[in-house]
Amino acid sequence: MCEHIKDFQRTVLMLGALAVYAEQAGADTAFIEAIGPSLAASLPEPPPGMFPPGYDPTTGPDYPGGW
Repeated sequence: MCEHIKDFQRTVLMLGALAVYAEQAGADTAFIEAIGPSLAASLPEPPPGMFPPGYDPTTGPDYPGGW
């Protein structure tokens, strides 16, 4: 498997693990607030073929709260 794909998958898994940890009672919020943005910023470009041709992540439905 291409190293780029492994990096992407590994980072997504770490973000998921952080999200699960954040929901636990007694989770260290300072750790979550420091690590979460750093992990998200380190997320490499998605591997080719992950999204359909012509996919534009900036378009889509309006989400509650202005997302």
